[in-house]
Amino acid sequence: MSIFSNKLNTIASNTNSYLKSFFLKQKSNSYLLQPMKYGVFSGGKRFRSTIVVNTGRIFNIDYKKLIIIGSAIECIHSYSLIHDDLPSMDNDELRRGKLTVHKKFNEFTAILAGNSLLTLAFEILSGNNLQLSQNYKNELIKTLSMCAGHSGLAGGQYSDLTFENKSILKKNIINMQKKKTGELFGFCCESIAIIKGVNSIKRKKLKEIGINIGLLFQIVDDLIDYKGDSMIVGKPTRSDEKKGKATLVNLLGYEETINFAKNLKKKINQQIKKYGTKANDLLDSVEFILKRKF
Repeated sequence: MSIFSNKLNTIASNTNSYLKSFFLKQKSNSYLLQPMKYGVFSGGKRFRSTIVVNTGRIFNIDYKKLIIIGSAIECIHSYSLIHDDLPSMDNDELRRGKLTVHKKFNEFTAILAGNSLLTLAFEILSGNNLQLSQNYKNELIKTLSMCAGHSGLAGGQYSDLTFENKSILKKNIINMQKKKTGELFGFCCESIAIIKGVNSIKRKKLKEIGINIGLLFQIVDDLIDYKGDSMIVGKPTRSDEKKGKATLVNLLGYEETINFAKNLKKKINQQIKKYGTKANDLLDSVEFILKRKF
């Protein structure tokens, strides 16, 4: 196992530990806790939390703060996957080799569990464990709300669904994926700018890095769906093609999309290298995206 994989696993373990401790403090008489935990502890890589940590290391941010912020983001990511799998959306039955939440429980439970994970993220950010000033917390919550809502993740998902079986321009696919996946990654980096109190120009640059990382992540997801091993991925592949999804792979073809991804990676690396040697872990994160198989 590579050094980076070890670091990734450590951050994932720390994020899971924090989330488990947070769930233990929730009222135990809620039936929704079981499907919420099923959805959030489903074997994910916690890659968004890793981006938070590795961006935070550039600015020497306290590790516990980074894990707490990463945990909140992972709740929102999990909510989006639960809803993404619903019959009214992508109608998927498997994720990471396990039944999706609506197949394991039922559809209304999946909707409510997803909603509850979304709100849990803000409970985490507003809690006393995250030792930041109220102004910083307010700015984190406001910014994450925008990244997750109609102008970000949810808006991107809407476009993803309405673009199905239509001829969509390359720039519109990219804009859709920047919203659907990029905005949450953008927050992973922008959150560090917020708690560091940097100026708006530096904050914008960090957010742009995150959005580009998210776009690269989504493009590689689409490449994996096109040519990946379903046994490794944990769900059927070629589903985007069958559903008529608007992806760069379906528009440009496999090889041209790989070239696009490689060029995007170079651009991201150039942006990150400006932060010096403290950004090496973030560079390794970008390298990992292009090499992953699931």
